[in-house]
Formats: sequence, structure tokens, C-alpha cells
Amino acid sequence: MEDYIVRATAGDGAIRAIAAVTTGVVRKSQMTHGLSPLSTAALGRTLTAAAMMSASLKGHKDSLTVQIKGDGPIGGIVVVSDSFGSVRGYVNNPLIYLPLNEQGKFDVAGAVGKGYLNVIKDMGLKEPYVGYVDLISGEIADDITYYYAYSEQIPTVTALGVLASADEIVSAAGGFILQLMPGAGEEEITFIENKIASVPSVTKLLSEGKTPEDILKMILCERDLKIMDRTPCKYECNCSKERMERNIISLGKKEILSIANEDHGAELLCHFCNQKYWFDEEKLLSLVDK
Repeated sequence: MEDYIVRATAGDGAIRAIAAVTTGVVRKSQMTHGLSPLSTAALGRTLTAAAMMSASLKGHKDSLTVQIKGDGPIGGIVVVSDSFGSVRGYVNNPLIYLPLNEQGKFDVAGAVGKGYLNVIKDMGLKEPYVGYVDLISGEIADDITYYYAYSEQIPTVTALGVLASADEIVSAAGGFILQLMPGAGEEEITFIENKIASVPSVTKLLSEGKTPEDILKMILCERDLKIMDRTPCKYECNCSKERMERNIISLGKKEILSIANEDHGAELLCHFCNQKYWFDEEKLLSLVDK
């Protein structure tokens, strides 16, 4: 199944819904960074969440960044997405191994630990919007739900999942976000709570061949579900030599001259795709005037 994101409404606009399958996205992140299954689950959940959250972006240059910083062994997670369904990310420590948790699942909460979550929305305004919340569980889905409730005052349900096969390769990944819009009554809240309690895990449904549309229909078919659009989703980095040049220029003349004279060159590494860029001494000196 190809990766994509679906946006929908239900209950005469009282419910906003987003669902996604991100198996290919998470699998590529695992291969790009050489992630352990646990690190794959942590980054994969965050990639999926950010991809769905960015579905609300409108402008071509808009972007959304999710930063998670905890005191657990994974260190931190950074994911960036845009309005075209492109997403990329990394974890500080890609090779984390912990015992399974009490539910027999990857102990993402143990890997992340206690800390905070930032959501940065750059929508071309003078200053980007920055939302900050403490982590309440480290399981990612709970923390995204809490972010929406606390920072944006939107009652939300978030489900995220990453399933690895016996050979530790990602076999299914995806999620959904349900949000109650202003004017939604207690009846809608009760309905959502009861439905969510009866729905199997996202990865189980995807493993059975269910699509994001199927998952939303299971939950919201009784509330006049309307699918609005479908957007492809992919793991894609936008790094380039020109971007790296700008990073070097931002260091200032003194620092660039120091690197050129002492190291006779500089190698820059993109954290999102592991692409390396080499700038020799001559190139560094040419950037000084810029």
C-alpha cells in the first residue's frame, strides 16, 4: 500500500479527522539512519504524527517541526514536515535497545523519558508559532493529544503505531487524529470515546489490509463521514550544497577563516538524510566575501 494522508470531516463539521499510512516513510527512516526497532518505533510515531499535523498547512513554503527532548537514552527526536506530505527526521541515538514494556510492545516511553515537546509552525509570518508542553507519557500519541488540548485548546484523540516483522523490518505504520471542533456537544464526545475503545490498534488494521479511509469509516460511519482529500506522503530531505553554504556563511568571516587555515576544509553532514558535503579550503575562502 502506498503512503498517503486522508483528511475528512464528520458530524456536520463537528469532527475533523486525519488518517495516514506511513509504512514506506518509516521504513526509509529506518534504513537511512540504521535504527534499532525501538528507535524506529519512536521516530516512526513522530514522523507519522508530524505528517498528519502538517495536513492543515496551506502555503507552499509552510513547514511544521516537532521536537521531543527527554532524559531517556534516545536523547531527542526532531521531525520536519511540509504541506506537500514530505517528512524527514532523526533521533540523537539511533541504536537504543530496551526490554518490551508490560503490554509486550516497544518501550518508547522508556526510551524518551521525561522532558518536553515543541511544535513549531512556520507559515510565512513575521515569527513562527511555537507551542511548548511537558511530556506526559513519552509514548508520542499521548503527548500529541496533550499538546493540542493544552496549547491549541482542541480536544483531540491521537493513535500512532509502528509494527516490525520478525526480521526487524517495518511491516506497518500509520495513525489517525480526531478533533472536536467548536460547537461539538457532549454527545459527540461520548460517541468518540466509545468508538475509540472498540477499535483495534492502527497497525493491526493496516496489517489486515485496511486503508486510512477504512479506519475512519470504522470510527465515523455513523456520523456522516466525508472524505475531503488524499495527499501522498514520503520521506524526503530538502538539503543541498547551497543550503550548506548558507550554514557556513552564517558562521561569520572569522570562524570560516579559522576553519580554512587550520583544517583546510570542512565536511558538513545532513542529520536528516546523512548526505555529506565537502568544502575545500579554496571554496571556504570564496564564501568569506559572501
